[in-house]
Amino acid sequence: METGQHATRRGGVPVGELLLSAIAAVSWAFIAMAGVAALGLHLLGADSAGSLGPMTAAVVALGVGGRVTPSGDVSTFGLQGAQADTAIDVAPLGVGLVGALLVSWFFLRSLRGAGVEVSPGELLARAGAVVVLFVGMLGGLAWAGHDIITIDGSKLGLNDIPGAGDLPGGIGDKLPGGIGGLLPDRLGDLADAKASVGFTVQTGATLLGGAAFVVGVLLIALLASRRTPLPPALGAVHRVVRPAASALVTVVLVAVLAGLAAALYAMIGDDHPKRIAGAALLGAPNGVWLALPLGMFVPWDGKATGALAQVLPDPLDDFLRLSSDQPVTLGRLAELDGRVWLLAVAVAVMMLFAGVLTAVRTPLDRGALGFAGRCALRLGVVTALAMPLLVWLTDVSAGASLSVLGFDAFDAGIELHGHLGMAVLLGAAWGAGAGALGALLAYGTGAAGGRVAALAGAAPPAQAPTYEQAGPYEPSRPYRPSNPDTNPYLKNPYDERTDLTGAPTLASPIRPDLPRRRGKNTKGEWPAPPPPPPPPEVNKGDENRR
Repeated sequence: METGQHATRRGGVPVGELLLSAIAAVSWAFIAMAGVAALGLHLLGADSAGSLGPMTAAVVALGVGGRVTPSGDVSTFGLQGAQADTAIDVAPLGVGLVGALLVSWFFLRSLRGAGVEVSPGELLARAGAVVVLFVGMLGGLAWAGHDIITIDGSKLGLNDIPGAGDLPGGIGDKLPGGIGGLLPDRLGDLADAKASVGFTVQTGATLLGGAAFVVGVLLIALLASRRTPLPPALGAVHRVVRPAASALVTVVLVAVLAGLAAALYAMIGDDHPKRIAGAALLGAPNGVWLALPLGMFVPWDGKATGALAQVLPDPLDDFLRLSSDQPVTLGRLAELDGRVWLLAVAVAVMMLFAGVLTAVRTPLDRGALGFAGRCALRLGVVTALAMPLLVWLTDVSAGASLSVLGFDAFDAGIELHGHLGMAVLLGAAWGAGAGALGALLAYGTGAAGGRVAALAGAAPPAQAPTYEQAGPYEPSRPYRPSNPDTNPYLKNPYDERTDLTGAPTLASPIRPDLPRRRGKNTKGEWPAPPPPPPPPEVNKGDENRR
């Protein structure tokens, strides 16, 4: 009967344990996402335009695949009808990544208590509980994620602009035609105006997007975790999928950490370090995961107009303003700044690291070329699926004609969409090349198969010492052959050629009164030990005394 942690659980899952694990995963995820969103908005100064609570709820909803629709009455600013609407389809991936990591960690930890295998019913029950609670809590955020922001024209300082009143010599007199005569009156109207701007989280689209988000997160977590049990029918996933998936996920997360470190370096000496910190908290994964496909030469289509173009990194913002009709490629960006080629070098190093990790975590078999081919195929397939996902996540579509969520953008917009087909092809090519080269490097250095998970069921790597577990009646076998030159127990103390001066112990006591035998037994056996000494003689006086 199997007992302990390695036994497969028999019977149903306790309802209390299932609910507690799901509640812990979802609650901690939303607490962390709300904290990151609130801190990022505060550092960006967005809370100066309205209440921080509703804006935090809206940003969390955007981070998990929701939709926010801002609108408002800004007719005083000369905007009518469709011009007064704002469309936002930008996911702050920094918020979503924090929630994804916590949901995955708690979910995988709850599964590891099931043993080496988990039943399909238990897996579906635990995943379903997490999905239901996540969508339910997201519905509460959709209800709270709406607010109205009032823009007070008297606080804009328009009365201090020359020409805003009836004073001659102002800026109105310097403009041609009849525009100059109208400008002072227009500024005066704006100074007395109050515009109401609102935003609302779309409940239906947000719930649907949140459900897709959490299901995708749990699926990626199961494919990338090497120590989490799976149903018996999915046993091949441990050996075929998980080494490459875990390697690529590790490298992608390390790239995000590198992006945060770059933002920290950019804060030094900058005039607005808080803005850089806030933008890094909310959008560091956006920039990093947009750079990865771009460094693999995946083309993008985009355009940027107005103030929103300033949120794009240099030289991407300049390129979109100058050449909006041409695809964005690494070569065209390098024409504006030659340092962009370093992005391709960084992506190559990152993918080579992923290839080495795949080889180290893949069970080793005979043949370097066959092993390299398997690693190349597996990492190529995983990368071909991951790159379109990153392209889809980093798509940007934003158009604004008013101030909302901290952005003051009149007649501005950003469009940036990657080519999914090229992402699949180039991802497969980069993954296959990195997998093959990384496997050959790991095989040549002896590191191939050195970090195989126990669930993969692989033997230890070649040229490594093997140990057997000693039982109660069977001693363990030594990992190296016995050497009589270093083991004093294998020396013959009665052979005159034997030197026991440096031996810590002796095979038997040596009596100096006994002569040593010369040579060895012809049968290859050791000579018999000397007879025991006779018992001591008893004094007759002592016997009479007794």
